[in-house]
Amino acid sequence: MKLTRSELEIMETLWQAERPLARFEILEQSVAPSWSPSTIHILLNGLLKKGAIREAGFIKRTKTYGRLYAVNLSRAEYYSDILFRGKDAQSIPAYFSMLLQSDELTTDVVDELEKLLAERRKELESGE
Repeated sequence: MKLTRSELEIMETLWQAERPLARFEILEQSVAPSWSPSTIHILLNGLLKKGAIREAGFIKRTKTYGRLYAVNLSRAEYYSDILFRGKDAQSIPAYFSMLLQSDELTTDVVDELEKLLAERRKELESGE
């Protein structure tokens, strides 16, 4: 699934919230959005059609009710799909190697990657 920059900004807001949000909450919590507040309805409908989000109930605000929106896929699922779309498992080391060459890596990030790899190795070896 490919998301536009504006849709991805809304997804990031929902991922960070870790709970369903109403439209007004998305507007309040979005950090420097590239989209106009008047277009949020169009963006949310696009995300619903793509299956990236779902309706998760309603919330009452003043005299009206608004829909709550929840994510249908995690941040990790989305980015791994983008990274590996159309690729086979043999290309994963090449992508990983390219990431490791980034000037943006710090020792903290490398430590976190090592931790994640060790955890995944344990899962694979235990058959999970």
